[in-house]
Amino acid sequence: MQYSVFVALSLALAASARPRFIGSRAEFTLQNGQTALAQNQQFASLTASSPCTAGENACVGTQFAQCVDGHFVLFPCAGGLTCAALPLVNSPGTSITCTTAADRDARIAATGATGTVQRRAAGPPGAKPQAAPPAKGAPAKVPAKAPVPSKAAPKAAAPSKAAPAAPSKAAPSKAAPVASSSAAAASSAAPPAASASVAAASSAAAATTSTAAATATGTSSNSASGGAAAGGDPQSSLTLLQSLLAEGLTQDGQAVQEAGQVPSQTSSNNFINFCATVPNLPITDGKQVIGGSCNPAPMGVIAAKTNMPAAKFVKPANLDTIPANTNFTVSLKINHLETGHFVNAATNYFAAPQVVNAAGDIQGHSHIVIEHLTDLKQTTPADPVNFAYFKGLNEPAQNGVLSVTVPGLPAGVYRLASINTAANHQPALVAVAQHGSLDDMV
Repeated sequence: MQYSVFVALSLALAASARPRFIGSRAEFTLQNGQTALAQNQQFASLTASSPCTAGENACVGTQFAQCVDGHFVLFPCAGGLTCAALPLVNSPGTSITCTTAADRDARIAATGATGTVQRRAAGPPGAKPQAAPPAKGAPAKVPAKAPVPSKAAPKAAAPSKAAPAAPSKAAPSKAAPVASSSAAAASSAAPPAASASVAAASSAAAATTSTAAATATGTSSNSASGGAAAGGDPQSSLTLLQSLLAEGLTQDGQAVQEAGQVPSQTSSNNFINFCATVPNLPITDGKQVIGGSCNPAPMGVIAAKTNMPAAKFVKPANLDTIPANTNFTVSLKINHLETGHFVNAATNYFAAPQVVNAAGDIQGHSHIVIEHLTDLKQTTPADPVNFAYFKGLNEPAQNGVLSVTVPGLPAGVYRLASINTAANHQPALVAVAQHGSLDDMV
């Protein structure tokens, strides 16, 4: 008897694999590789004391560096990673981020550019060579004010073990130097492999004291000492910068109501200690906690309305019939997602803010999931715990298309879905509530 498989589309989780580079190259591909190679060669001569321009991103030794007040502030990459300029895949330009040396070399080699990258460790000030070319994007012109300490006492907070999360959006200033959000967008911000134990600069080690537990909506002090207040690094400070205070978070939204609308939770300190209000839950801490958890990492850079990702399955088509137990290819065309960015899902899950590239597209990756249905008329919601096939599409798209070979499936009716995410596996975040689906299903 001839059996067949019906395909129909839905979503799921992520896998990790080193990017593969295949297919034809775009017109800008070689130039991107040559630019990345040149930047990495220039980075090799930089020191922490090298002259720089505010908002400029670079690499010093193996560390990510951002220029604040005319000098580089260094952010260590996670273990086994090094800072590097990487060629963009879907648009002209480069991004500066933490990756492995092998990944750096493979991405550059895939563009056709040739050369070697030498790197020295960041050391004490020496000669002051010319700074490397800055990443695209200008610093946001937001005046920095005095930082606001969180309710959790900084003394009680344990020091972070990992690199800082993505830079915040306040502009550099002598009073409180801060990296700009536009610079973060252009250069993958701070090391994307940073642990969730660092919930950005505004995190104050939630749940470290009982007094912190009551103040997801408490009042913050307008004074601060140490850290960013003394002109230190805001990405390692345990106080919240005044310039980052979101005043709208104090409003519950009920001033203008509509039927069925419920009040929002509110906070006067950006919810920096929110997880202290749910002491029964563990901190996510970069892990996939099966029983649920609370994540203190901020959401990050929200993609503009004009940069919302969109996807469409090229094959199989809706209602296609595929021979049972026979391999078949799934191809997904994708727009406005710079694919090929994924972090360790076992240690950095939801552990860093979403970031975008110089063009404003989310840096992330996609997945496909296939679920078995009873028939085409099934009305019962499928159980997301049970799926027939799941695959993370971690490689950069080739000409805007992601593809994977799926092992044959038993005879039956199935639906196929995409799951587009940011680098740390979180769902893609976009600027408006009313929008078309960011994923596809057949």
